[in-house]
Amino acid sequence: MPRNGHDLLAMANTMNSLAREIAPQDRVVDAPVVAAKIRLSGMADDKAMLRAAAELTRDLQTPSPHIYWTDFLGSAAVGYAALAGAILAPSIGWAVASGILAVLALYRASLFIHEITHLKHSLLPGFRVGWNLLLGIPMMLPSFMYEGIHTIHHTRTRYGTVEDPEYLPLALMKPWTLPVFLLVSTLMPVGLLLRFGVLGPLSLLSKKLRRVVVGRYSGLQINPKFERKSPEGEFAKQWRWQEIGASVVAVTLIATVATGVLPLKVFLTYMVVISGVAVLNQVRTLVAHLWENEGEPLTVTAQYLDSVNVPGGFLPYLWAPVGLRFHALHHLLPSLPYHALGEAHRRLSEALGAESTYRQANYPTLRGLMARLAASTMKVRAG
Repeated sequence: MPRNGHDLLAMANTMNSLAREIAPQDRVVDAPVVAAKIRLSGMADDKAMLRAAAELTRDLQTPSPHIYWTDFLGSAAVGYAALAGAILAPSIGWAVASGILAVLALYRASLFIHEITHLKHSLLPGFRVGWNLLLGIPMMLPSFMYEGIHTIHHTRTRYGTVEDPEYLPLALMKPWTLPVFLLVSTLMPVGLLLRFGVLGPLSLLSKKLRRVVVGRYSGLQINPKFERKSPEGEFAKQWRWQEIGASVVAVTLIATVATGVLPLKVFLTYMVVISGVAVLNQVRTLVAHLWENEGEPLTVTAQYLDSVNVPGGFLPYLWAPVGLRFHALHHLLPSLPYHALGEAHRRLSEALGAESTYRQANYPTLRGLMARLAASTMKVRAG
């Protein structure tokens, strides 16, 4: 759900409105924000940092199947057990506690979708299929919703531009857009039900509707101007079976709830947990970048400095798991396995020193990043 998070039915209209709020004529931006934008757009690459990143991590590039499978299966097992506990709990207190654990564990398990988009499948045989069967399809979040989307975000000439599906200049938007951005994510499970339970099946009867469903409602994206292309080749085969599986789940949920076969409590608990996962991921998305670029192509170094590492403390393991607390480092080394990012960060920090460009993307807390983003939007006023 990486990053982000993402383009669902309820989100699309809201994000279209948000996009209109960032038109240049609607903003008056103060000097520090302008300076930050110029700093990023005109920045040359730090070749020493890029060279060190490549040279010091050559031996860290191979993913460990044992770590991936153990982490994912363990997280999914805890998440589903906690979900069952939330449904069967004898009291509200136990239900809430189990629900929180379910959100945290399933959130961690779901973020392996981010790894699936980057790593060579031959190095992790069966992982994409296993992830989809055990988590992606049951949660109506198959990996095709992120594959082919997230890699564009890492394209050097598209990052932060109108062609980037995962970028909006949030730091330059109006203050009310941030809470709306978070609130929209609560509707994600409803959007997924509509996408796979209604629109997906209906689109098989209409080529026009199918183009809309594929282009607008088949990607975890936040840029309302982005429209994805129809899948081709092997990816089209992956897309097909994953969509069929997610549609079977969605249609089954709708039918069994409507007929009373599935108790309403079970259905609502399931939906609330998915909503919690989406909200947590949306919070992480808000601090994954500084969101200070307004459409100009950026160098790799500028992209790195518009991204965020939160390397210290325990809490980042909860809200930015599976290596995403090193999100800026990930933009330097997108193919590096998540379990190698901590060691890569240690090596680069030691080699480049405290005054290096590398250290400038490190931040201490989620709270501080949220405050920075909120303060930036406060500097924007309607013209």
